[in-house]
Amino acid sequence: MSTGMVILVAALSLIAGVAIGFFIARKYMMSYLQKNPPINENMLRVMMMQMGQKPSQKKINQMMQAMNKQMK
Repeated sequence: MSTGMVILVAALSLIAGVAIGFFIARKYMMSYLQKNPPINENMLRVMMMQMGQKPSQKKINQMMQAMNKQMK
């Protein structure tokens, strides 16, 4: 094989690997988010009510801000 052919095969293999890896990671993340959705305000409100607290909008906003800060 010539050097040019080896470089061409290596480049094509690299491109194919990146493309396949992208689609596998995308499928994995979509299924993960479907099984474990991120917490939103309604979920937070329900959790607080289950704990016996009467959630106000101010309290929910504070908790959402705290959770967003912690995520970053």
